[in-house]
Amino acid sequence: MKTTTISSMAINTLLKQSKIATMDELKLALNTHAPATVFRKLNELDYLTSYSHGGRYYTLESIARFNKHGLWVFNDIGFSKHGTLLNTLVNYIEQSESGLYNEEINKLLQVNVSPSLLKLFKQNKIDRVKHLGLYLYCSADPVLKKRQLTNRQASNASQGTRAIVMSDDWVSNEIKAAIILYVSLLDEKQRRIFAGLESLQFGHGGDSWIAQLLNLDPHTAAKGRRQLLEHDIKYNGVRASGAGRPDIKKNT
Repeated sequence: MKTTTISSMAINTLLKQSKIATMDELKLALNTHAPATVFRKLNELDYLTSYSHGGRYYTLESIARFNKHGLWVFNDIGFSKHGTLLNTLVNYIEQSESGLYNEEINKLLQVNVSPSLLKLFKQNKIDRVKHLGLYLYCSADPVLKKRQLTNRQASNASQGTRAIVMSDDWVSNEIKAAIILYVSLLDEKQRRIFAGLESLQFGHGGDSWIAQLLNLDPHTAAKGRRQLLEHDIKYNGVRASGAGRPDIKKNT
């Protein structure tokens, strides 16, 4: 009985045309119902599995056009030159000069990496340390981890801690509660100035973030910020010397 020979060229042709394909599409191209057969033929090619969408998509390395981060996104399907999501995470964290926060990785990969980070941590493939109320993911190598943490602390000092990550979970619930309690002791003008000060430390988007936290109008935070920048603040009911707009000279 003659044995049918299945060629990997069918996969190569399909992917050259459609760029990416699912397992079902690859099985159809090979006229087989066996995933093992597909993987055997994929292994004859330089293929990649998507790091997004549960790794359900495949492509060829020769097709992918990676950006400076080693990523390629096609029709919202993400591929990495490092392969799977787990491999990509380990590589990014190992190569990072100052470790990475969950939110920083999410923004880069545009996927939720929390379960994968926890899995890698439990497998001792990466390490983590609580820093500024968040987990900073670092290398499993103690020497490299120490260097990454030192670099992160130096970066925080130069940038201002609040400017590092802008997200709802950047500040722990305990810190949020402490800020809200403190602000409740202030009068209206003091709350506005405090909101302006915090907004300045956050940088872009600070008005909205601090206003939401303190249940204020973003315009209130913006006004407080402008007052601080212009030194337009009254002390005990008297405007600071030289502050505010210059007087308009009247013609005589």
